[in-house]
Amino acid sequence: MTDFGIQEALKSLGLKDINEGTSTGSHNFSNGEIIESYSPVDGKLIGKVKSTTKEDYEKVMSAAMEAFLFFRNMPAPQRGEIVRQFGNKLRDLKEPLGKLVSYEMGKSLQEGYGEVQEMIDICDFAVGLSRQLNGQTIPSERPGHVMREQWHPIGVVGIISAFNFPVAVWAWNTALAWICGDVCVWKGSEKAPLCSVACQNIIAGVLKENNLPEGISCIINGDYKVGEMMTTDTRIPLVSATGSTRMGRIVGATVAQRFGKSLLELGGNNAIIITPTADLKVVVPGAVFGAVGTCGQRCTSTRRLIIHEAVYDKVRDAIVGAYGQLTIGNPLDERNHIGPLIDHDAVNTYLAAIEKAKAEGGNVLVDGGVLQGEGYESGCYVKPAIIEAENHFEIVQHETFAPILYLSLIHI
Repeated sequence: MTDFGIQEALKSLGLKDINEGTSTGSHNFSNGEIIESYSPVDGKLIGKVKSTTKEDYEKVMSAAMEAFLFFRNMPAPQRGEIVRQFGNKLRDLKEPLGKLVSYEMGKSLQEGYGEVQEMIDICDFAVGLSRQLNGQTIPSERPGHVMREQWHPIGVVGIISAFNFPVAVWAWNTALAWICGDVCVWKGSEKAPLCSVACQNIIAGVLKENNLPEGISCIINGDYKVGEMMTTDTRIPLVSATGSTRMGRIVGATVAQRFGKSLLELGGNNAIIITPTADLKVVVPGAVFGAVGTCGQRCTSTRRLIIHEAVYDKVRDAIVGAYGQLTIGNPLDERNHIGPLIDHDAVNTYLAAIEKAKAEGGNVLVDGGVLQGEGYESGCYVKPAIIEAENHFEIVQHETFAPILYLSLIHI
């Protein structure tokens, strides 16, 4: 059985059997417990990452704060040049990094490549902004005076990212922070820790080539307790966190308690409203990809279709027919549309949601369930389900991070 070039990709990204999960750039160290990263694709161990201890974290923060004093004084266009070089490195390594994303997280290979492309795109955007950090000159009521607006970097930016976008979310935050003169500490998801190590290896090379100090780009790894080191740390004025609404409530309240700033990108329970004039050639593929892409593990996933009675039967039949054409399997095989859920906990949540919908009176149009047999050994492959449900059902009001689509009829 082919491994689709995974071993070669891991090697080109500088990943080893055991990796240090704490880094300030080229200085890698960790003294915490081992995190084992198993692929939801085939259930195999990809590699191990040492987690971050409190002592490790303090070393990271010491390096980051010292680096900030240097980095904030570097002219913004020069900082943009570092980001430009980073973007070019990502271009060179788009294939192996995209494969790692697909293999460690489970999204389709094209989505993995697409995520790295988003990293490249944000680098390009940030480079342009590095020459546009302008402030206003404002007329004053005092003769011979004007008021000048000048923006200053804020310091160490903490980034907490989720498993479903294990590299792009970090890049969106860090590329913009860097051109502003801020340094970053990133806690990637413990469900996809190798992605954070791989990204750190890439940027570390760029920083070293430019003789820049340790601490501009830092990573830490571990469970929520490692994240709490950042959210409670008054030395970090801004925490950007991506994850569930439950996580966001905790992070937002914790950071606000110390009067810090937070950027929260959380869950969604998105609906598409389909009217009689809707073009079904656009609606059907859009709704299907929205519902099953990334196996339903996106905050932007389509969870509900609210359909006008005049076109309900037509839309329902078209969507059900489209689901019959979907292929589920190894996401590295580009013939497959849908890969696995991230882990067995996600599978259990998916199954419980289906049972809850049935108990509330939902009508299953496309059966769900866990796939078994050859090619599905990880136990994380599930069938996308479609359920007719009233929009007021309790289960419909909550996001289930899985490929379950609810159809609701509206009478007008």
